[in-house]
Amino acid sequence: MARYVERKKSWWLTCCSCCSRGEDVEDYVRGPGGTGGRPSDRPTDGSYSPGGEYGPGGEYTPGGERIPGGNRATGGGTIGENHEGANGTSEPGSNGNLPPMPTGNLQVQSVDLLKSRGGENRRSHHTDEYECDELIVRRGQPFQICVTFQRPFNPKSDQVCVILQLGNSQPINVPFVSEFDVGGWGCQVAETSGQNILLWVNTSAQAAVGKYQLSVRSGAGTYNDSKLKVYILFNAWCRTDAVFMDNEPWRQEYVLNEIGRIYYGTEHQIGERSWNYGQFNEGVIDSVFYILDRGGISPASRGDPITVTRVISAMVNSMDDNGVVAGSWSGEYADGVNPVAWVGSVDILLKYHQTGTPVKYGQCWVFAAVTTTVLRCLGIPGRTITNFASAHDTDGNLTFDVYFDENMKPLEDKNSDSVWNYHCWNDCWMTRPDLPAGYSGWQAIDATPQETSNGIYCCGPSPVLAIKNGLVNIKYDTPFIFAEVNSDKVFYQRTSNGKFKKVHVEERAVGHCISTKAVGSNAREDITYLYKHPEGSAEERKAVQTAAEYGGKSLAEVDAEDTGDISLTVESQDGVSMGSDINVRITLRNGSGSRRTVSLSMAVAVMYYNGVCKESFKNEECSVLLNPGEAKSVGMKVAYSEYRTQLVDQSAMMLTVSGIVKESGQKLAKQHTFRIRTPDLIIKVHGEACVGQQIVAEIIFQNPLQTTLHNGCFHVEGPGLQRPKVVQVGDVGPLKTISITERFTPRRCGRRQLMASFESNEMSLVHGVTDIDVQE
Repeated sequence: MARYVERKKSWWLTCCSCCSRGEDVEDYVRGPGGTGGRPSDRPTDGSYSPGGEYGPGGEYTPGGERIPGGNRATGGGTIGENHEGANGTSEPGSNGNLPPMPTGNLQVQSVDLLKSRGGENRRSHHTDEYECDELIVRRGQPFQICVTFQRPFNPKSDQVCVILQLGNSQPINVPFVSEFDVGGWGCQVAETSGQNILLWVNTSAQAAVGKYQLSVRSGAGTYNDSKLKVYILFNAWCRTDAVFMDNEPWRQEYVLNEIGRIYYGTEHQIGERSWNYGQFNEGVIDSVFYILDRGGISPASRGDPITVTRVISAMVNSMDDNGVVAGSWSGEYADGVNPVAWVGSVDILLKYHQTGTPVKYGQCWVFAAVTTTVLRCLGIPGRTITNFASAHDTDGNLTFDVYFDENMKPLEDKNSDSVWNYHCWNDCWMTRPDLPAGYSGWQAIDATPQETSNGIYCCGPSPVLAIKNGLVNIKYDTPFIFAEVNSDKVFYQRTSNGKFKKVHVEERAVGHCISTKAVGSNAREDITYLYKHPEGSAEERKAVQTAAEYGGKSLAEVDAEDTGDISLTVESQDGVSMGSDINVRITLRNGSGSRRTVSLSMAVAVMYYNGVCKESFKNEECSVLLNPGEAKSVGMKVAYSEYRTQLVDQSAMMLTVSGIVKESGQKLAKQHTFRIRTPDLIIKVHGEACVGQQIVAEIIFQNPLQTTLHNGCFHVEGPGLQRPKVVQVGDVGPLKTISITERFTPRRCGRRQLMASFESNEMSLVHGVTDIDVQE
């Protein structure tokens, strides 16, 4: 097809820095039916790009029609024949109607990767947000480079080869092809103009992810330049990539969104906080590739998301490989950062890359949030999950076991299993060709070091559908995750001969309100239905039975004579603020036709969020007489003066209620968790936010307690706004209000969030966030 020519500023001047000489030359602009061989800016109308197709959501499918025109190779590694126009004349840029081409070996003078953040390569690959000056592309989708030679290029006789090499692996000679194969390596000539050629380079949809060195071989040898780096990522927009996600709003959320919401607290008192994933921040992508290098993944495995995510779940914790984050649940963080003080992943990843040593400290939401950053940075769709009342099965029997003595008092030394108030892990999206059909889609991985898998502290990927149906034979680590969301809670009482007897089974004790941030909003989405069938349904009980059978365990049951007619429930106040007293109510209901006398024991202990309790600080006992069909409530008050010196990071407590019915011998047991609310920070932004112009934010904190808070500090950051920063403020007096003023210059436009946290010796888990609309 002939090209239509018009006089205008050269496209080479605007797009190729190596050819910017300032002269006004001809730029070849398509007439009807083309755009000069350049990739469109995320087309959404189903139009074709060279060798591939963009669908309605911007997804790319290799193997479509060629863009007409341009000097193209016919395959075999040679840039070959002369393409003629419609009337048999040569196209501009070919050898027709021009002086004879110079002969001699073709020598490369320079290579331009066309890598500017605002350029078409970066925009069409959805990588223009990365604060990195290198060329960043997604695999399975073409990108363009410009090669300049010492003489005009002769498409009849000159040969050129593009070479890509990942580390010390075998170099990849990208072949010239007439059509891009589905998911294959390939190169085509898009345009020629004198000494310059514009090349399409297509990477395989199975390519290893990482930082490649690009070089170009011609007749005069190979042109090498250490600055020619190409970062290749997974591609959720490419239909032949294992992480392809056929939903544009989901891709925007699970790959491109930098801000997340993390949920914490208890199922009855769900709290939320913003988190800066910051996958596009300067230095983060290099930190992520450093993690893969430290993880020892071979180049042959770096294209497989199954292997990559399994290694990520191991490398984000430091337990056996000096990974990114050191965990601590001790409450002592003097040599590091209190886990609740972090407000984003950026500082953690950059520190790890700079030092090569684990960053202190993290707990489950930190491990999960950093994992989300790593996944999204690599291009793997990922999200942070919170499971409330999450069981930690230490002995692999798929149940959560609680032991009492003969008088139904807890035996803390035997209670190694625990139910965490909440636990965070990750979902990531991929196909599972290693499993039977039907298990692709969301996979659970968990970077918190709880139990080993094949001798390493890692977990997953496990298909969420397998977890839901109790198919614990499906890899990887499905039994452990199933127990977290759907194990039964079994209570044992020690008998007179020292053995233990099952006295109560709670079938609905774990796996509640499984939550993640909703797509496109800050709302909480409950995804419990993905992980388990409705509680108590036949399908849910079948899943528990299936898990028990595959695990070689018997289903937990209590003998009929041990069941009783007295029911026990516990309620606590919602939203009690730090510094206030707490009221708890225990309700007993007599379902029999006879009088019943119940001896109750109640113990309150401060607990870490992972279910581990300190020794109880308040104990009460009472006897309750119930007439037939009667219900009675027993109140218990926990005063601030009683708990204020006891609290740990998450300001949570557990009430353990146990009892014996005198007339029937029925055993009663119930554990109930509740937490104290901490205040929120107030953030006020003054002035209009524009890229490159400084604005001011005021961050305000009020001490709600009548005691001094010591060693206070703020943590502040926001993607595209403010790099991570710590501001020390010292002691904060009783009931005092303090504020800090932060000046920062926005780096990127669009809706952004500024986040902050406050911590002190006596109080933490204090957060604040505000939206900021940044103009160009």
